[in-house]
Amino acid sequence: MGQNPYDRVKLARDNSRPTGLDYIKNIFQGFIELHGDRRFGDDAAIVGGLAYLNKSPVTVIAIEKGHSAKERAMRNFGAPHPEGYRKALRLMKQAEKFGRPVICFIDTSGAYCGIGAEERGQGQAIAENLMEMTTLCVPIVSLLVGEGGSGGALALAVADRVWMLKNSVYSVISPEGCASILWKDPSKAPAAAASLKLTAEDAKSLGIVERILPEKDLGTKAFYERIRALLSEEIGKLSKNPDLIEKRYERFRRMGAVTEFDIASAATWPVACGNKGINYEHL
Repeated sequence: MGQNPYDRVKLARDNSRPTGLDYIKNIFQGFIELHGDRRFGDDAAIVGGLAYLNKSPVTVIAIEKGHSAKERAMRNFGAPHPEGYRKALRLMKQAEKFGRPVICFIDTSGAYCGIGAEERGQGQAIAENLMEMTTLCVPIVSLLVGEGGSGGALALAVADRVWMLKNSVYSVISPEGCASILWKDPSKAPAAAASLKLTAEDAKSLGIVERILPEKDLGTKAFYERIRALLSEEIGKLSKNPDLIEKRYERFRRMGAVTEFDIASAATWPVACGNKGINYEHL
């Protein structure tokens, strides 16, 4: 299990997988949680605060789903509200002020899309995070540890390094949502998952992430110690880079770049897309 893309989605959603707080408790020392966005309220779906990574101060931010039904309901099933993203941004700006690296753990099916969230500016909150993270003057490392759904995940993933656990997924939309839009049939989610290129291997081959973390000993002491060592090493390297913002900019500018256009393959597009009347001769 785990080779089929939709099997990966199921594994990413498994209740037994470690959540954001599990990583915080087992990797960092002296974690102090900070609350609120100083505008509206606190959001339990995003946990953040100060901690030590091998005696070095860092800011840690995690999307938290919870394990039990009660915890998941309290954490809004890991679907952040706008105040959660604004809390995260507040903590990132605080980290910049005091020169602390930022480490994010991402596990969400997507940002909460309820009426209240939209009324309080969900889209703007996500957009502000994207904009501000591009110019944050401290190192940022983001880890996708479960689901990485759409803008809700990207709002914490504009980082210098983005890593994925082997059975995590990263996509612009859930397979069920994609199937509902394209085929009006959520049961075709497995086919949608295969088309979305959402696995860790897909993301790495496309240059979306830099590293895939194995899960052989997921949730064990050895697993957390390995991630701690990798984070400490990477943060050390990034902290010495004088061109941090420029390199981050270049990282994202490379995504989706086309180096060569194959007109021969374009001739097959109308058939593949079901648009036989479109003429691509002018391309």
